[in-house]
Amino acid sequence: MYKKIILKNGLRIVTVPQKNSQAVTVLVLVGTGSKYEKKETSGISHFAEHMFFKGTKRRPSLKAVSETLDKIGGIYNAFTSEEYTGYFAKVESSHFGLALDWVSDIFLNSTLPEKEIEKERGVITEEINMYYDDPMSHVQILWPRLLYGDQPAGWPVAGTKESVVKIQRQDLIDYLKNQYTASNTLICLAGKFEEKLAIEKVKKYFSKIAIKKPRKKSEVIEKQSKPNLILHTKETEQAHLCLGVRGYNLFHPQRYALEILGVILGGMFSSRLSLIFRDKLGIAYYITAAAEINPDTGFLVASAGVDNKNVEKAIPTILKEYKNISQNKVPEDEFKKAKDYTKGKMALFLEASDAQASFYGLQEILKKEILTPKEVYKQIDKITQDDILKVAKDIFRPEKLNLALIGPFKDKDKDKFQKLLKI
Repeated sequence: MYKKIILKNGLRIVTVPQKNSQAVTVLVLVGTGSKYEKKETSGISHFAEHMFFKGTKRRPSLKAVSETLDKIGGIYNAFTSEEYTGYFAKVESSHFGLALDWVSDIFLNSTLPEKEIEKERGVITEEINMYYDDPMSHVQILWPRLLYGDQPAGWPVAGTKESVVKIQRQDLIDYLKNQYTASNTLICLAGKFEEKLAIEKVKKYFSKIAIKKPRKKSEVIEKQSKPNLILHTKETEQAHLCLGVRGYNLFHPQRYALEILGVILGGMFSSRLSLIFRDKLGIAYYITAAAEINPDTGFLVASAGVDNKNVEKAIPTILKEYKNISQNKVPEDEFKKAKDYTKGKMALFLEASDAQASFYGLQEILKKEILTPKEVYKQIDKITQDDILKVAKDIFRPEKLNLALIGPFKDKDKDKFQKLLKI
């Protein structure tokens, strides 16, 4: 059973003991990401995450930072999203003290050397180039831009090459000072550890964390009255598309129904779109559908890669399934399969300590409320076939449709694709 503690300075500690595990994970989460950024420093959350591996006072180089856990076979990394940034170390349980020391050191004591900032600027630029050269990745960047436009929710997490080149050391210092604060930070410990001692060690290592109210993110503006389309012209052998609709946020009463709807449509190998695109038509290697649900935004989107000549077949095929599921109740066996699949995947996922840390930690950082797996299962069990039909009717409307498309198409083709966007 997990335990949550809030210290006097506002720092939160969540512990998830696993007696049968041989590993322990230390995860630090900060409630800040690309949605909290300004236009001129777009990508600064991601930039800061990179810089935390470039050296601290005690570990003054990338080699010194990485060797600490490499020497014991530890797993470590960091990640940035629209809503949060995280740093973690997973080690054999006897090395818990070292893992906590390492994570707290990079989190609190990174020196942000000027010369390393310039080098990392080049690394991040190449990371951005990699995403944009890969149409499968690029279309996932176009999708939020299509939905949210020129506001933080629509900006790429890594920023742009133009914004990254402008970020200076003082910008990073100011950003970290404002956002990496006690009340905005959570430490989650999962795996095999002695709980009382671990909590005392966390208090010790994070005693110097800044106490300040973090900067709030901008309110997301959502406006749509007709089907929208964004087309990026690129000479490719295969067209890549995202076709979906706006959905619900994390606090919506039907958020779990939206997730199950995504599973039915394209979350499993035996889901509707997978069977149609791969088994029946043979026109796609990858075809998925899923709901993404954040504190203030949400959507359901199908993604696929098809031969360029099959795009005009793929789009109506997806839309036909959207229409079908919004007009006809999902059969009992298919409905049960999707719910059992979702619960089974979660159970398997939560075997590992790092997955446990993410499961509990992300709930707390995103909504300040934690449900255990059994409580989540209960929420899933409550969903009815009528709920799925109600959600599908609500979201699958012509005026809510959005298509992001990459392929060797011209501006003159926009009208052709726009006309396909109807249910």
